Amino acid sequence: MKTMSDLRHLPSVDSLLNSPSTLNLITQFGRPQTISVFREVLDQIRKEHSSTKTIPTSDEILDFAEEKLQSRFRLTLLPVINATGTILHTNLGRAPLSQFTLETLQAISTGYNNLEYDLKNGKRGSRSVHAEELLTRLTGAEAATVVNNNAGAVLIVLSAIANRRKVLIPRSQLIEIGGGFRIPDVMKQSGAKLFEIGTTNRIHLSDYENALSEESIKLVMRAHQSNFKIIGFTTEPDFAEIIKISHQFQVPVLDDLGSGTFVDTTQFGLTHEPTIQESVVAGADLITFSGDKLLGGPQAGIIIGKKELIQKIKKHPLARALRPDKLTLAGLSATLIHYLKDEHLTEIPIWRMISASIDSIKIRAAAWQNQIPNSTVIPNLSTIGGGSMPEETLATFVLAVQVNKPDLFLHALRENSPAIVARVENDQVLFDPRTVLPEQDNIFIQNLSLTVQQFL
Repeated sequence: MKTMSDLRHLPSVDSLLNSPSTLNLITQFGRPQTISVFREVLDQIRKEHSSTKTIPTSDEILDFAEEKLQSRFRLTLLPVINATGTILHTNLGRAPLSQFTLETLQAISTGYNNLEYDLKNGKRGSRSVHAEELLTRLTGAEAATVVNNNAGAVLIVLSAIANRRKVLIPRSQLIEIGGGFRIPDVMKQSGAKLFEIGTTNRIHLSDYENALSEESIKLVMRAHQSNFKIIGFTTEPDFAEIIKISHQFQVPVLDDLGSGTFVDTTQFGLTHEPTIQESVVAGADLITFSGDKLLGGPQAGIIIGKKELIQKIKKHPLARALRPDKLTLAGLSATLIHYLKDEHLTEIPIWRMISASIDSIKIRAAAWQNQIPNSTVIPNLSTIGGGSMPEETLATFVLAVQVNKPDLFLHALRENSPAIVARVENDQVLFDPRTVLPEQDNIFIQNLSLTVQQFL
């Protein structure tokens, strides 16, 4: 620093631009951004001059400018290693995609594609065909369509089918999920009129029958309680019975499954999660579910059901506002193919994690321990997460690292590239192999080892 009281010694933007070092900045970041940052740095120096009475040298100003430019161009959405043991971690992007899905996305995104072009007839086509056939084949539903997420799926169904009409729903299902998404608010936004039956903990088939016989109901809705449980003194009719009584009054039924799964979760020691196939067999007229939760694909809202109703949804003005892009459709289609080929347990990452044997997890944890000082392998529990299967856990083994300042250690882990996210329990930092992808092991061990050594 030069100690001066006169700002006349501060270099101008033009003089900084003429510096030989500036050519490198312009090459990396472009001339307009470089000039913008030069002006920011000079303005900052002028503001601070009255208190500091110092003026940086030209070289120091160029260094400050480079730091600002690096920060300005730094991506904020970054890869992360999830060692928390939460499989569908909402904050960490939920479901990682399969290798085949990634290859499909690469192929579609690097060139042109037939998103809305009929290759057979050489004319304009519809983007909805790309996933619809796969979904109908998998589920047995008459028709299907895809929007950008499940909240959008529920919104467009209510808007297209029940605008200004009554939608019957039990009080136990007036749920709120993450981000303040509330079923009553969505109904209001769609123009549908909420008609509540039963109590928070008890709903009887007679509640449905009385409402359907006495009120002009346009749609019956079931919203799956995917992120909480009501236990104790509870009663709820069988879904097939609800559908039967609704159809007697010629009222269609919407089943919002939330997560949505094709897989019987009981085979992994978990409680039963209602499957998409079960809802189809029960006779639901419309079914909505997510693409990036238990399906294991990209974020999407999937709607399957009766062809007549799906056509109304496709023609609604919201269909364009909520339509998915080429990458969503490509990623979803590739994920669905794994189910058609019955290879989801080996190819879709979240199902590999859920179905992983306890012995294989213990072996990985032990291999980590051999390379990480101050660590032990202990039994623990993984969770499903992502607003799916509340309180459900899977037995696991974790690497437990003992450090003096766990919070500072976690912060240091997050500064790695890629960042490592773990959790603290009983003053130990835990790393669960279940949610660390096998291909991440080398970089994970390398970064973890270096970080641990800083805290020894």
